[in-house]
Amino acid sequence: MKTFPMFLTMTDRRVVIVGGGEQAAQKCRLILKTQARVDVLAQALDAELQDLADRHLILWNVEPIRAAHFADAALVFVATGCPGMDAALHTLAKCAGATVNVVDQPALCDAITPSIVDRDPVVVAIGTEGTAPVLARQIKTKVEDMLEPRLGDLASLAGRLRSFAAQRLNPRKRRDLWRWVFNGPVRARHQAGAEHEAARMLKDAIATGDFATAAPAPVALVGAGPGSSDLITLRGVQRLQEADVIYYDRLIDPQVLELARRDARRVYVGKAPGCHSWPQDKINAVLVAAALAGERVVRLKCGDPGIFARGAEEADALKAAGVAYEIVPGVTAASGAAAAMGGFLTERGQNDTLVLTTGQTADGHDTPDWMHFLRQRSRVVVYMGVAAAPKIEARLRAEGLANLVDVEIVANAQRADQQIETCQADQLTACLSRAGITSPAILSLKLREQQVARRAHLQAV
Repeated sequence: MKTFPMFLTMTDRRVVIVGGGEQAAQKCRLILKTQARVDVLAQALDAELQDLADRHLILWNVEPIRAAHFADAALVFVATGCPGMDAALHTLAKCAGATVNVVDQPALCDAITPSIVDRDPVVVAIGTEGTAPVLARQIKTKVEDMLEPRLGDLASLAGRLRSFAAQRLNPRKRRDLWRWVFNGPVRARHQAGAEHEAARMLKDAIATGDFATAAPAPVALVGAGPGSSDLITLRGVQRLQEADVIYYDRLIDPQVLELARRDARRVYVGKAPGCHSWPQDKINAVLVAAALAGERVVRLKCGDPGIFARGAEEADALKAAGVAYEIVPGVTAASGAAAAMGGFLTERGQNDTLVLTTGQTADGHDTPDWMHFLRQRSRVVVYMGVAAAPKIEARLRAEGLANLVDVEIVANAQRADQQIETCQADQLTACLSRAGITSPAILSLKLREQQVARRAHLQAV
């Protein structure tokens, strides 16, 4: 980011606006929504600004402008409408150490005015660093539709009752309360116009500690997708934003973790090939312990938690401890790899059987027995196949298939460093070595159609 978004406290602070026309009036309208004091420096005012001055909502100053006029200002807006004059006034304001916004001149702006969705005290600011104001307005329109007009009143009510809640409820109970308020019946009644009923429901909930919280949240086994952070599902993002603690894998995109609640604990439990600093039984134990301690737990896995991700082992451990869990599916690596190739895992009339397998069995001594699936209109996708590539190639040679099978290789699917290679199976090991491909990579094997009859003949012989 070139700009950093931050909300400034404006109560009783001074904002200086230079100019007496429509541009200056626009900035006055904006700043008068805050509790700032507004000084307008101009020789003459348009009708709107004159009315504001007559009602003492702004202080109009007609003196020749000097650097002293900008001293101690929280913000300065320069809006005379004359580019040359604006540039000169920018220099003068900077001499006073002010933070300056020059209308329609981004290069002279220390701060950029965002598009604003105002549900005071709920305020959403949307910025594009001055590059695309039309886009910012489009986003503003969508957010306006998302947030009911009276949402700010409900937020204000919650703010007034925060101290009361802090006196009555422990921190975990307070988080559950506010989640219930803004996701449940209190907000629904308030949105429907029953503000007094909503307020009564909230006050009663705080006083009694009795509100319709669900049973303790289940541990969420969440699939993060194969790579890019925008491939995680909406439900997966929701679970991240509700989590107290997140246990995440080695290959998780850091941008996925940015989607989580800011104060959620993040615990790395990754396992590199051949180096398990976090063995599975230890991961199982910490998931159970955190859940039993009353925390909202997310186990964040690459791809889909149910496909070669050892999710079943974690689910079994949770179940044995009496802990509820939910599975949040993710885009599996095979799908990500196929999309990277610009193709599909199945195609009607071309490929109607799909086999997902892994490069080695649980004991690590052999590859699973998937060879008999390599037949007409079938595709075999091998996860974690790089280390097993020599064994795969050797088995195909032994079956007389090494020169009949095409292999698509996608490493780091859907990531910035994604690699794609294709080869014949008898060149698999050499291809991986030449391209410098290591895990994670997906191998997709398909028997060439024109060779199917030949394979049938070889099997008959």
